[in-house]
Amino acid sequence: MFGLADLIGLVISAFIILPVVTFLREAGYFVISGLFGVKNARLTIGSGPRLFKLGVLDIRKYYHVNSWFSFDSVKRKSNFAYICIYAGPILINVIVALTMNALIANGYFEDSKTFWNRFIFYAFYFVLFDSIPMKTVNGKPNNGMIIYELLRYGKRVDFNEEPLIPATTEADEMYQEEVERMEKLQEEIKEEIIQNDGAPPDEKG
Repeated sequence: MFGLADLIGLVISAFIILPVVTFLREAGYFVISGLFGVKNARLTIGSGPRLFKLGVLDIRKYYHVNSWFSFDSVKRKSNFAYICIYAGPILINVIVALTMNALIANGYFEDSKTFWNRFIFYAFYFVLFDSIPMKTVNGKPNNGMIIYELLRYGKRVDFNEEPLIPATTEADEMYQEEVERMEKLQEEIKEEIIQNDGAPPDEKG
């Protein structure tokens, strides 16, 4: 039966473990890409309006599972470099999950064993859907599919022009356009409210 303990576990999993594992996944891109000299790397955490930027970190207002990595270009451009970068999220979650699993097996974290077991579960959840080649939203390939195509064909063959890893500069431009659009919309709503408040009662909507 689903009880209070299960509800608390669900909340912890949804709002602590899953976002942290998601961040780890994106950090995998960042760590590996740094070996190949990526330009203008950015690790975005959360979504919505930007709170602040600190080095490569872009912290957003709404903290949840939405995090992503972006860069503009790779200094050491090659199929090997891209294979390693796309394998980064898989490798980091495997390493962290196996390390935690080994520690638990050797008697560590006994008091928080349930928490870390959930953590390991979600880490391998991402590994599973990242490593098995498949198409995802709008026919986009996952990391496993891109690695497979690069190994077999030497290039992406999914005919999807949108890059799996976005360009930081383009992402910033899109974000700025979205901010300006929202600010304009808010001004229009304020003006409409002011006009309605100043109109005679029979003319108000």
